[in-house]
Amino acid sequence: MTAAQPPHGLPRAILTDPEMITACRTREFGAVFRLLKQAGVYPSMIARACDLTPSRVGEAISGKRKIEKIDLVERIADGLHIPGSMLGLAKRAWEHGGTVVPKQAQSHGLENDEAGPGPLIDPEFFAAHIRTLMPNHYRTVNLLGARHALDSVERHLRVINRLQTQTDGAARDGLLTLGARIAEFLGWLHQDLGDFTQATYWSDRAMEWAQQTGDDVMAAYVLFRKSNQATARRSPQQAVSLARAAQRAPGVTVTIRALAAQQEAQGHALLGNPRFAQLKFDEAHELALAGAAASQEDTALDTSYCTPTYVEMQRANYLIESGEPMRAAQALESELRILPQVYRNDHGVYLSRLARAYATAGEPEQGAEAAGRALSIVLDTESARAMGELAAAEQALQQWSDVPSVAAFTARFTLARGVAAYGLRASQ
Repeated sequence: MTAAQPPHGLPRAILTDPEMITACRTREFGAVFRLLKQAGVYPSMIARACDLTPSRVGEAISGKRKIEKIDLVERIADGLHIPGSMLGLAKRAWEHGGTVVPKQAQSHGLENDEAGPGPLIDPEFFAAHIRTLMPNHYRTVNLLGARHALDSVERHLRVINRLQTQTDGAARDGLLTLGARIAEFLGWLHQDLGDFTQATYWSDRAMEWAQQTGDDVMAAYVLFRKSNQATARRSPQQAVSLARAAQRAPGVTVTIRALAAQQEAQGHALLGNPRFAQLKFDEAHELALAGAAASQEDTALDTSYCTPTYVEMQRANYLIESGEPMRAAQALESELRILPQVYRNDHGVYLSRLARAYATAGEPEQGAEAAGRALSIVLDTESARAMGELAAAEQALQQWSDVPSVAAFTARFTLARGVAAYGLRASQ
């Protein structure tokens, strides 16, 4: 068994380990996966072997999700070759020398990677169909939040990954090109939901596939995305260097240059370099204007959000940090009036920033009003990104706790956060 291949049979030392025996008997798959990880069987290998998503394996390991459905238990037994008796199952077909086709693969009309000579669906037809679905996924996420598209996008990518191992030539390149775009999008979905481990994993997978096919445009975009992740993690040096790499990448377009330039500006702002930050914001604004005039033919890579309005929203956040909160509030009010309604998820983020700007500027009632509007959106979208912004606004409003509208918002926010946390625990 090597690190590059999923396990076809676990070593006897693992199967006879008392902890493994107990974990299997009680079907505590988080413990099973942790023990396998300690033995060198990494979560990505477990996911491939059992036809699970890496996020589901990670959630099981961290205790965020239990695996109880019998079809999943059987899939894990067959994928890892854990004897049925250890999991309270009948003896498995492979224990008699037979072969097993995972049920998940059967439901897609596909065999697993080793069970047949090739795909049972035309790769080019499949890729063309998925490409037509992507714009709807983008609109759904913008309007309703990342969780509404997460499962479908993961399923698309799972099939693409399987198909690309069974095809070659131009058909495989087409699958990998589309797969890179979907993997990047999946990384963003996880980032918006606050899971940076999965966000980084899928961004890395997108870069890997883009490099395999020589897709310079996608490689440039992933560099921008990784800079965005670094900013969210408050790693400004990394954010600046990745943004600069994106801007000089061979395949960079005007729109991606705009995105990377504003990302570099945010990095400079975090580093305390206001002059550089303003220069890069100005450059990004001009590039966004130029990019808006260019046609976008790649429906599987959504950069339509990169507008002058988007750039100014990011600049406003910098203005709050640099001591000009009222100027930031004015900019946010102006840009929110022209931000399309479909970007409802972003409305939650920007209204939260507006609330923080007003609170910082000494206008608590206006801050509480904006925060209340933001909270209504955040509860629907379940965006961790927006909730983080709103928590910062709530913190800024605390000095005005004797103002009735602020007190009302704070009570509502505290209750909503508690309910959201309880709902999350209940769903795990």
